[in-house]
Amino acid sequence: MFNTKTVLALAISSVCGLAHGADNVIISEYVEGSSNNKAIELYNPTAGVIDLSQYQLRFYFNGSTNVGTTIALTGSLAAGATYVVADNDASADILAVTNQQSNASFFNGDDAIELTYQNQVIDSLGQVGVDPGAEWGSGDLSTQDNTLRRNPDQLIADPISDDAVSFSTWLGFAKDDISDLGKFSAGTPTDPVDPPPSSLVCGEEATAIHALQGAGAASPLNGQTLVVEAVVVSNQEAGLKGIFVQMADNEADSDPQTSEGVFVYTGTAPTAYVAGDRIRLKAKVTEYQGLTELTTVSDHKLCATAQALPTAAVVTLPVNSSDDFEPFEGMRVRFSQDLVVNEVYNLGRYGEILLGSQRHFIGTQVAAPGADALAVSAANQRDSILLDDGLTAQNPDPVQFPAPGLSASNTVRVGDKATSLTGVMHYGFNLYRIMPIETVNFVAENPRPIAPTLVEGGNLKVASFNVLNYFNGDGQGAGFPTARGANTLSEFERQKAKIVSAMVGISADVFGLMEIENDGFGANSAIADLVAGLNAAVGEVRYAYIAPTGMNAIGTDAITVGLIYRSDKVTPQGAARILSSANSPLDSDQKPLFDDSKNRPMLTQAFSVNGSEEGVVVAVNHLKSKGSECAGDPDLNDGQGNCNITRTRAATAAGQWISEQYPDQGVLLIGDLNAYAKEDPLTALGNAGFSELFAKLEKPNPYSYVFSAESGQLDHALANAALLDKVVDVTEWHINTDEPRVLDYNEEFKTPAQIQDLFATDAYRSSDHDPVVISLLLEAEKVAPVASFTQVVNGAAVQLTSTSTDSDGQVVSAEWSFGDNTVAVGEVVTHSYSQSGEYLVTLTVTDNDGLTHSTSQTVYVVVGEVKQPPVAQIQRINLLFVDMFISTSYDTDGVIKQHKWTFDNGTRANGQLVLRLARRGQHTVELTVKDNDKLTDTTTLTYR
Repeated sequence: MFNTKTVLALAISSVCGLAHGADNVIISEYVEGSSNNKAIELYNPTAGVIDLSQYQLRFYFNGSTNVGTTIALTGSLAAGATYVVADNDASADILAVTNQQSNASFFNGDDAIELTYQNQVIDSLGQVGVDPGAEWGSGDLSTQDNTLRRNPDQLIADPISDDAVSFSTWLGFAKDDISDLGKFSAGTPTDPVDPPPSSLVCGEEATAIHALQGAGAASPLNGQTLVVEAVVVSNQEAGLKGIFVQMADNEADSDPQTSEGVFVYTGTAPTAYVAGDRIRLKAKVTEYQGLTELTTVSDHKLCATAQALPTAAVVTLPVNSSDDFEPFEGMRVRFSQDLVVNEVYNLGRYGEILLGSQRHFIGTQVAAPGADALAVSAANQRDSILLDDGLTAQNPDPVQFPAPGLSASNTVRVGDKATSLTGVMHYGFNLYRIMPIETVNFVAENPRPIAPTLVEGGNLKVASFNVLNYFNGDGQGAGFPTARGANTLSEFERQKAKIVSAMVGISADVFGLMEIENDGFGANSAIADLVAGLNAAVGEVRYAYIAPTGMNAIGTDAITVGLIYRSDKVTPQGAARILSSANSPLDSDQKPLFDDSKNRPMLTQAFSVNGSEEGVVVAVNHLKSKGSECAGDPDLNDGQGNCNITRTRAATAAGQWISEQYPDQGVLLIGDLNAYAKEDPLTALGNAGFSELFAKLEKPNPYSYVFSAESGQLDHALANAALLDKVVDVTEWHINTDEPRVLDYNEEFKTPAQIQDLFATDAYRSSDHDPVVISLLLEAEKVAPVASFTQVVNGAAVQLTSTSTDSDGQVVSAEWSFGDNTVAVGEVVTHSYSQSGEYLVTLTVTDNDGLTHSTSQTVYVVVGEVKQPPVAQIQRINLLFVDMFISTSYDTDGVIKQHKWTFDNGTRANGQLVLRLARRGQHTVELTVKDNDKLTDTTTLTYR
């Protein structure tokens, strides 16, 4: 959306027909629109210029007889002209036609208004001293949610401000109708007449556009009325109320500093010319808020149709200065590269998207505060161009980008690309902007992520989630609107559906929350409501919340932090602990470092993983915002915003306090720190021993928030040294900040169709911050293996077999030291000694966790004494239905101690003689014997 000025009507030639001959300034229009759309239009019906320095507007609130707001007017008001006074937070459309803005409190529908001259009331609306409840009047003729205009045929002032309200001299119009604001005319209406024939002659000498544009920012011909002949490149009369014309290629000059195009303001007299028409017109050169344009078109003529459009000039980002766009003002241009979407915040309201050659990161996200950070931001500005839908109405339906229209399922996200962008270069509200003249093609380079992406290996998932003013009214379906958040039950139900959908998608075992209503922990509290909704969504009572003992709120702010956990995965250990001003570490002046009148108190809770003694302490934070006012702690213009000292002191306090409260425990510090990666609060936490996990794990380009078209991390995850080696992964789930805000739960400023089409019960734009998700691996202490082995000695040789075990893993290596300065590796080894004697053999085993254990035994060997193994023999005797197997084995230097039989059907037996039922076919039996020296022999018998 481009919010244009409204050019005043042609000078009033007569004030004849004014009822009762109004002879002073009068209230001619009253705007009581949505949000801060409040304005008063004044009209001068006299024949002379009026000095406004003696005039005031006075507002009386809620039936009071005391003036609530006084606005002293300034400047002068020409005969037949209007003067608009508006709230400085009104829409851009209103401010575009406003003569005087005020940041004082403006009126609502039940507030009376006076216009005074030298402190005497000369006109009024409403009744001073009376509170009508919501409004005076009804329907369109009421003071709430309407625009009222004085009837030009009954221009009668009401100088008695405490009498009953009459609307007999007023006309009523719809809410936010400002189509006539700044244009009031009290002349007698006349029937339209056909315009006189044009006196222009096509092809005659005319002023070239490059001559009226000149090589500078302002026209050298400003104020002159000229004749121009050029080709229409875009008709924007539906929105901008004008057309763009440009010299044909063969008529352009060779000076790259002069533009060949210009905007022609046609106002309320549209021409209906189309691109490709060659026209001739007579108009006045005007400078308007930095834009060179043609206005006051007194004559125009169509010279030819279907003409070739001038070749689009090529523009490349970044530029050295925004002034580099000036030579293209009003011209047809195309960009040489694909452009990256950097902001869609105002897409729904103004139809605007900010583009650049790459994604822009806020200065203090990537550079140190001060000159380095400011240089980054300056470079971002030089790499930006605004894509505008060309409309002037706020909250358009449909929202044009992306084609065929924005919806809950057809979005454009920060990080996407606009390809082959062609349009007209325009300027307004201190920004150069592209008015597209063909459908803009967006490529989803940053598609919606289905779920958070984490590497495998963790057993506990923790998330930080800013739930954007989750206020549930009275918890029973009423109590709306609340201090923040949803205005109605319908909005809240939409908000809840999106928040719950996001939390189900995150599937964390512990959630740290920010911006949840600070209304305690009872059954009707916001956190209880959220947990109930979460459990309903997962189909079981899975989640619970932390309710600090003896507290009905955490701090005094309307919002607070909170903790939700899966009771089937973790168990709280001990009571929750809270860092506030009352227990904060002190500075050198003995003042609390942590100021809970600005920062939300920090909530901490220790959790253990069920079935294990291992656990983690989760510390949830929400520090003071950058846009807030902090006495003595202003914005130092180093990129860190307001209240940086306040946040840094809080971070310092958090680091000290945690080390005192949890000296030996692993702590995960999470939350919205309202500080980017390179800012002082993060440095303070680093000095306290906390590692920022995205930096530690070298995650590229993290961000959780987009502000003024720059991305960065406001939401963080940090671990102390005791926890750091248990961190498996960290990620952000980019479901919110990349999305247009118009896709959120809110219903205001949307048509009934948009309330449906722009909403889905999914996770996308559930909040304005992206959640941060951390994966941890919390396990019991690893147990070392237990080394053990057996030995079999045969003369000078010994066979060693490891029988080692590991209760929580496996043994992966065995190293032997034989006691004679020799070593070997293996589960089973044989070693021969060169001399008889006694040797100490040591076995050292290592498990899969790198833990080791050793054990030793004494081995006795005799060199030259070689023990003979036994000889295994089998005799089979068949007794019809029974087979008798007899071991006839023998040992020449000892006795046989063991006979082990193994049959081919898998059965086993011990003993010198065994019996088995006879079987048909061919079979085998194996016999292994062991003697008193533990030597063995094996034989096999095949039989039928």
